[in-house]
Amino acid sequence: MPVTGYAAGSAREVKRALRAQFRAERRERAPLRDRAADAAAIARAGLAVVDEVGVRPGEWVSTYESIPVEPPTHALVEALRARGIRVMVPITLPDLDLDWAEADTDEPLGKDAVGWCRVVFVPALSLDHAGTRMGQGGGCYDRVLPRSPRARMVALVHPWEVRDGDLPAEPHDLPIPEVITADGPVRSLRRAGDQL
Repeated sequence: MPVTGYAAGSAREVKRALRAQFRAERRERAPLRDRAADAAAIARAGLAVVDEVGVRPGEWVSTYESIPVEPPTHALVEALRARGIRVMVPITLPDLDLDWAEADTDEPLGKDAVGWCRVVFVPALSLDHAGTRMGQGGGCYDRVLPRSPRARMVALVHPWEVRDGDLPAEPHDLPIPEVITADGPVRSLRRAGDQL
């Protein structure tokens, strides 16, 4: 996706400034949320996606192990595993690529294991209504998403992190078509290039 609303040379600098702003906003607002209620809501919405896709016991889904300021994923992982669905989580490598391990294990599955997943729940600092995702800035998921072309991609963010304005994007940024927040069910985002 081309840079939207920003000069090509400035997208990286704008992203850096926005990341700092979005991280500060998370640190301020996330502790005010009811984490248990958010976790339950995200788990319900995530299970609805898994049901819609038709993920069966023994098949794979990917998510991340949330830290305290991120949308909580522990209830989603527990609910998936209770259904017999295998859950893989990322292991960040020194080059910022991702390996994968089954949740609650240290056993690497390999970089391409994400290709086994029917659904990939993607972390994000923010998204806009075109599905432009802003991550932490290491490019980890920019490398990973093409390895799972058939998976349903769904970003997990706090309710205030779905932005009305356009976020800057560079050619390597892949749009995420759907988002889950704790305040509502799965929402489809306008895909890049679609007309309003």
